[in-house]
Formats: sequence, structure tokens, C-alpha cells
Amino acid sequence: MLFRIAWKNIWRSPTRSFVVMGAIVLGVWATIFMISFTYGMVSSYVDNAIENQISHIQVHVPDFTKDQEYQYYFENPEHLLAEAKMVEGYRAATVRTLIKGAFSTSKGMRGIEIRGVIPAEEANVTKLDQKLVDGKYFQEEGKNQCLVSQRIADKLGVKVRSKIVLTFQDLQGQVTAGAFRVVGIFDTGNAPFDNGNVFVKEADLNRLLGEENIAHEMALILNDPRQVGAAKAFLQQELPDFKVETYREISPDVQLYESQIQNSVNIFIVIIMLALVFGIINTMLMAVLERYRELGMLMAIGMNKVRVFLMIFLETIFLALVAFIPGLLLGYLSVNYFNVYGINLSAFSKGLEQFGMSKMVYPTLEQGVYLQMAIAVAITGILASIYPAWKAINLKPVDAIRKI
Repeated sequence: MLFRIAWKNIWRSPTRSFVVMGAIVLGVWATIFMISFTYGMVSSYVDNAIENQISHIQVHVPDFTKDQEYQYYFENPEHLLAEAKMVEGYRAATVRTLIKGAFSTSKGMRGIEIRGVIPAEEANVTKLDQKLVDGKYFQEEGKNQCLVSQRIADKLGVKVRSKIVLTFQDLQGQVTAGAFRVVGIFDTGNAPFDNGNVFVKEADLNRLLGEENIAHEMALILNDPRQVGAAKAFLQQELPDFKVETYREISPDVQLYESQIQNSVNIFIVIIMLALVFGIINTMLMAVLERYRELGMLMAIGMNKVRVFLMIFLETIFLALVAFIPGLLLGYLSVNYFNVYGINLSAFSKGLEQFGMSKMVYPTLEQGVYLQMAIAVAITGILASIYPAWKAINLKPVDAIRKI
């Protein structure tokens, strides 16, 4: 009986009830969308960092990770690639030769990291061949080919087929230089990376270094990032003389982003739910004050304070639950839609590139967040019902009946 009375009471003033429910619907939808957008931004940063720079796992000679000096290399890198292919969840792997040097053209010079890569394997790991904005990817024929970023090309006046000079130290410590021909210009959307790296064939770079069968780094990409722990343990067991690191260990800022996302979720939920609490309290308190005489009459004829409290409590809970379902559905549909089509932030692309984020953000949400939202709305309804219900049970029936 109490449930039926509470349900009918919320429809005695449909306009007021719809206003409250509308606020809850918008609050739930806004919370879900903002959380999913935050997840999308973090995923954009992490995915770009993994794809362009750090991969899921990297393997180095231990001393190389301290100073990144060129003399700390491993020989016979094919052995490492063979071990990588044995990892469960393996998707792609490559080895690279990494050298600090100078990039020179007729218009200037700048410090650069020269990345000697195996073209086909690098494309599988970083999709570098899909990020060209001009020219072509490395060709099988032809020596001393080079890929430069759009940012470097603009600053130093480089075009496709331009001739550039790379200067660095060989493995004997002697300064050496090589003339390279630009075959392609790339843009990864990550400004710090693009400003600091050029790509050449590993065979060409190693020849200038004086050792052809060497590499400084092996990078491994997995099908599922959740497999990195097991993959690292396997590789460390198979390659005990080398240092195996996951992307979280290589880049602490990536780990920070991932670890803080739950805190962001909690902050969004708390802020918006607090706003809803005060809105619901205000509406329910108004409903209680309008029904002073009615509530007084109910208590006068024998309805005890517990039942009055439960009635107001149930009215508030019904309002919250009825509004939560369409809010949740609206949020779910919005997340699914934008997860497919994305949100284009081209207007802010220059700023986003400085932080290594993509101009397209694809909101995403873990299923557990929907459960968190359900719990949050339930708690919000409970908290919002306490003060109006307490106000109702503190009425004096005689005074309430006489109230005009």
C-alpha cells in the first residue's frame, strides 16, 4: 500500500516531477559522457605513445637504458625477434638501431635521433607507412633513403627528393656522415616525437656505423595490452642478459594517466551527484511543505512517523530510479555512437599534438562504470530523501491541520 501511495504522489504534480527527472536524466547522461570522453582522451594519449614511441614491450642491453649510448648494442638481433614470436599474444615486433646525431640541410642544422629500421617490420609495429603525407615509404631498391617529419621539413625547407646529411659517431667513436635522400614525409600527430626523429633503413645506418648485424632496441606489440605482464616474464626468462621493460616502466607518465583515470571517474560522479542532491532536496522539500495539512491529517488518524518517513523516502527513490533508466540509456547510446564515429577536435589539433594526442577522440567506457552510476544514483536518492522526510515527521499534526 505504501508503495502505491508513494508512486501516485509523485504524479500529483507532473510538471514538478518531470523537471526533477529531467535534471537527473541530464545529470546521468552528462556524467557518463564526460567520463567516456576522459577515457577516450587518455586512450588517445596512451595509444599514440605505444604506437609511435614505446610499444608494449622493449628489450635493450641493460647499460643502454641508462645513457642511451650507441656502443651498448646487441648482436644477432634475429635471435630476439625469434624469441618475440614465441610470446603469447604476439602481433608484431621489430628491431632498431638508435643513434643521436645531427640533421643538416642547406638551410640549417638540428639535433636528432636517427632511427634505423627494417621497413616491413617497422610498418607492422608503428604503421609508419600509413602516416605519410607526401612521397613514398622505403623502397626495396636504393640506398640511403630517409623519412622526415612534416614539422622538420617545414622548418628546414625539406621536400621529397631533397638531399640531407646525417652526422653522428660510428662504433669506433669517429665522427662520420652520410648523405641521404628524402623519399617520404610523415606526420604522426605527436609533435615532440616528430620534432626529434628521422627514419632510415637499418642496413644503411649499420653500414655507416661499421657493424651490420646489430641493433639497440627490440619493440614488441601485443594483441591485448593486458598480456604485457606475462609477455615480459616470458621474455625475461628467455633473455636473461637483456633488460625487458613494459610501456608502463618505460614511460611513467603513461602509467600515471592510466592509474588516475579512476580518480577522474569518481570526481565526475561526486560533483554531478552533489548537484543533483540539492536539486532533489529542494523539490521534495517543496512537496512536503505543500502537503502540510495532508501529512498532518495522516498522522492524526494514526499513520506513524516511520510510515510517513518511508513514504517520502520512496517518493524520492522512485523519482531517481524512473529518471535513471532513460539517462543511462541515453548515455549508453551516445558513447556507442561517438565510439564509432569519433569526436573531431581539429580546431584544437595544434595544442593536442603538443601532448601527443590525436585530433579524433573516440569515447569509450568500461562496463563497471554503469554499475557505479547505478549505485551513485541510488545513494543520491537516499541522501536527498533524508531531510524532506525528517521535516515531514517533525510536523505537529494539530498545527499542520490548522495551517492555511
